[in-house]
Amino acid sequence: MNTFAESFVAAWHLLVSGDAVLWSIVLRSLLVSACACALSCVLGLLAGAWLGVARFPGRGALLTVLNTLLALPSVVVGLVVYLLLSNSGPLGFLGWLFSFKAMVLAQSVLVLPVVTALTRQVIEDAERAHGEQLRSLGARPLLRAVLLVWDERYALVTVLIAAFGRAVSEVGAVMVVGGNIDGFTRVMTTAIVLETSKGDLPLALALGTVLLLVVLVLNLAISLLRAWRERADGGAVQAARRGALA
Repeated sequence: MNTFAESFVAAWHLLVSGDAVLWSIVLRSLLVSACACALSCVLGLLAGAWLGVARFPGRGALLTVLNTLLALPSVVVGLVVYLLLSNSGPLGFLGWLFSFKAMVLAQSVLVLPVVTALTRQVIEDAERAHGEQLRSLGARPLLRAVLLVWDERYALVTVLIAAFGRAVSEVGAVMVVGGNIDGFTRVMTTAIVLETSKGDLPLALALGTVLLLVVLVLNLAISLLRAWRERADGGAVQAARRGALA
């Protein structure tokens, strides 16, 4: 019990003292996840919006594959990216293995199916509600996708926040392709694994606390966004009713 309490006290001291090693790991982790989400969200929003409105042969099979990729283990993603970036792989000439870029690529591959699938569901639901009206106005699939993305932008912000949470809490892929190199590719999740195995519980606890706070802030942001959207929608409905009664 004393060791447990002492570890928490030491972890708190690391947090409030601005420990350079701790906060460099935190900053690197957030930067990797932010870059990965920026890349995967651009591609995922485009692909998901198109899948939400497009109808073509084989779409059901494609959606089945996409939904399967949602449960893709992160270590498998890391292995595939490792093989691609290794010296004998097709992307070996880039020299990205065990680098910041490799971790961004691995997290992007991991998050891309999540963004695509969630965006597709949001846009497809909106298409059911408003698609017929847009089609009657002559809007083709690409235009409908753009209009529905804008109309559902607040819901899609929730998707992006969830994607960042998925990326920042991932450990397997970045461990495989990044190598957990001190000062270069060590991020919060891989550092927690390493420091726990070394018995450096204060640093592991401090990093775990920061990671939990990041996830908590993301979930709080999602809840606040949903509550604000519900109030805004409710206010719009009441304003429309008052206008109709007037």
